[in-house]
Amino acid sequence: MDSNSSSGRPRARDLLMNHIHICLRFIELLVQMFRVMASRRRRVERTYKLGYDKHRQIIHNLVYKSDETCYKMLRMKREPFEKLRDMLYEHGKLRDKRCVLVDEHLAITLHILGHNIRNRVISTWFQRSGDTVSKVFRRTIGALIRLQRMLLKHPVPIGPEENDLRWSYFQGCLGAIDGTHIPIIVCNNQKARFRCRKGFPTMNVMCACTPSKLITYILPGWEGSAADGRILRDALSRRNGLKVPNDNYYLVDAGTLIVKVFGTFSRSTIPLIRVASGKRPKTNTRRSFQYASPKARNIIETCFGALKQRWAVLRSPCFYDVKMTTLIIIACVVLHNYLTMEVPDDLLDNVVVEGQELGAEDDASNEPPEVISQVGQTDAWTAFRNNLAIDMWDSYH
Repeated sequence: MDSNSSSGRPRARDLLMNHIHICLRFIELLVQMFRVMASRRRRVERTYKLGYDKHRQIIHNLVYKSDETCYKMLRMKREPFEKLRDMLYEHGKLRDKRCVLVDEHLAITLHILGHNIRNRVISTWFQRSGDTVSKVFRRTIGALIRLQRMLLKHPVPIGPEENDLRWSYFQGCLGAIDGTHIPIIVCNNQKARFRCRKGFPTMNVMCACTPSKLITYILPGWEGSAADGRILRDALSRRNGLKVPNDNYYLVDAGTLIVKVFGTFSRSTIPLIRVASGKRPKTNTRRSFQYASPKARNIIETCFGALKQRWAVLRSPCFYDVKMTTLIIIACVVLHNYLTMEVPDDLLDNVVVEGQELGAEDDASNEPPEVISQVGQTDAWTAFRNNLAIDMWDSYH
């Protein structure tokens, strides 16, 4: 009995020692595995990521070093850049992150919009990962869209004190409306919907602008195959869409075929007049109206030209889906209005902006004015257009 008990004790002790040895070996293997993972992580951070000071040096060389470099890379100079950075922080709710500050957010976004560069190229230039660049870009686009309440002003009708000869005849006019096509990339099953008359997919964007080249309304998202008149009807029928008081109107081209809101003559009855300098061969009232109206309406084409000249993302298909492209277009319009107000002597926006229009807000009265909600031909606006053409013809004699 004693021999069996004495022989069982060494066996139990040996089993316990074996279990302890196995546990220690397992713990040792776990420690080695964690060391290998930590060394790999440190090696990735050391070879790819830069320090905070080096990132700030990249932003300094790109933005704060000189106005010339800042304008070439970001399409605006240092002073407007700093003001826009403060506006995004105060009103756009854009905040500094752990590694990326607000000015780097804005620099990355403006560089993408101004040059239409891929994500992987921006990640190499700014030494950021592709995921960080994508998050920064989407976050900044959302902050820019939040500024549209500040930068998309309400239009002011043209009064009798207007000195510009192009607009002096159009009393009560709010501006001009037209559409432009933005190239986009879509799936194969959607190319037929978005294909324009030139054969490639586009997005038909409708804009309304004032005589001082400020865009007051934008409606993106429509297919390139949609007609301008259909888009205008949609804009008027929306709850927060285009608001046109009954006593005011916009100027449009003949392709819109609207008479109630924007009186114009048909393109088939009045041919395009090409006039040499110093000569005005107007033979009737319709020709006089058709000669003066495009000169004023051309302001919307100037806005489109400035937009596409400054932001390359609007000139060629960008590398985003249709929904993100719509947000990008709105952000570019917000930036256009901001630069038009802040830099009136810019090469792309050489226009003197009146202080009255920039500070235009809603009427003091709480009752909203009656607006036009439907599109159609009426005798009142047809008579208004004819009388306006007669007045133009009489002023030439």
